[in-house]
Amino acid sequence: MDLTASRLAYLDATAGIAGDMLLAALIDAGADLDGVQRVLDALVPGSVRFVRSDVDRGGQRAVKIDVDVLVEDPPHRTWASIRALLEDSRGREDVPERTLDLALAAFARLAEAEGATHGVPADDVHFHEVGALDSLADVIGACEAWRQLGIAEATGSVLAVGSGRIRAAHGDIPVPVPAVARLALGWPTVAGELLPPRGHSHGHSHSHSHDHPHDHDHDHDHSSLPAHAQGGPHEHGGRRVPAGVAPGIGELATPTGVALLRALADTAGPQPMLLTEALGVGAGTKDTPGRPNVVRVLVGRPFGPAADAHDTPAAALQLEANVDDLDPRLWPGVIDELLERGALDAWLTPISMKHGRPAVTIHALVREGTEGEVSALLMDRTGSLGVRRHRVEREIRTREFTEVQVRGQRIAVKIARDPAGLVVRREPEFRDVAAAARVLGISERAMLDLARESAAGLTDPAS
Repeated sequence: MDLTASRLAYLDATAGIAGDMLLAALIDAGADLDGVQRVLDALVPGSVRFVRSDVDRGGQRAVKIDVDVLVEDPPHRTWASIRALLEDSRGREDVPERTLDLALAAFARLAEAEGATHGVPADDVHFHEVGALDSLADVIGACEAWRQLGIAEATGSVLAVGSGRIRAAHGDIPVPVPAVARLALGWPTVAGELLPPRGHSHGHSHSHSHDHPHDHDHDHDHSSLPAHAQGGPHEHGGRRVPAGVAPGIGELATPTGVALLRALADTAGPQPMLLTEALGVGAGTKDTPGRPNVVRVLVGRPFGPAADAHDTPAAALQLEANVDDLDPRLWPGVIDELLERGALDAWLTPISMKHGRPAVTIHALVREGTEGEVSALLMDRTGSLGVRRHRVEREIRTREFTEVQVRGQRIAVKIARDPAGLVVRREPEFRDVAAAARVLGISERAMLDLARESAAGLTDPAS
């Protein structure tokens, strides 16, 4: 499965979220686990194996994905080393570009949150369990499954983060743990008591569950802690992890899960109008009676007003690539060809790359459905090994074209109107102006003045 990125998704994290749970939900929604495995094998060959099973969580069927680590003592990694691993894979046929972009975005959020928590630069953050192979698998796997499903935009629910306290490497800390608290800044959260329990008149419960329902991919050193009888440890990737001990719901959201939510979902809010085509339910490890420990994802197409909005000319995709080795004399021809092949607009931005090398970012604005052809053309003409893409919404004025005659030369004129239909601008097309100037043997500036004067005298056909 490899759909054009044009679908919408709704992520239901009202029971919490973890990386393996989101991956499982996306697999249940139709992503190909074998294809996900192939991408992971290309990045870290012979290191990790995904195992799928169907389970019951609170009376609901769900998919569970376990991560079997095939090597002993997987290395702890820094954000710099993870970024290098992903960036160095660009241009490979077996590692999709969009999967890399999404994974980089998720890990960047993790690095920033962990760095801010510990007061160190993001590049120097040691992810410990986040950098271990099982959590690398969760991030890469979820991002590849997301790409396979062709999801272009997503809305996420309020995020249940849990409550209570846990023991970690640096002592007793509250839930949500610091990294989750930072990752959730700007996103609506709740401890987990979305509904009042039966028999209680106030709005929170006093659950005393002590174990963690999801994967432990943050910097928690549990290796020396004993297992506790109340709740006890859970397993992830075959490793037994003792639970926290303080009363409360416990952890419902992990840093990896929240980083993926923030990297993949564009907005937080209720489910948008959606013609649902697939539903996925991904399970966590814990199974609490009466409280399904699952992440749900709904995938489909826009419906109603939302569909109309996506079909208007205001909706577009922006393609981008950084280039530092193209002869600058070739850029005008590249821009012209992109426009001729369907780009709505194309432009260059000067940038500085690593080691201070001057470069440019080539941008192209395209309608959905044409991004594949324009991306291929952009890479072919610039030598770039990959193209980034993201959805943009534009505020545009209606426009139309007419012609004026200037000293016998035909020049197209673009007419722009405001929402009330009044003409706000008349602008001659410069290509026609330049061609007319050559024929008449006058300067382009003089020809432009003549063309603008003629355009200003046009009668509005709508008046």
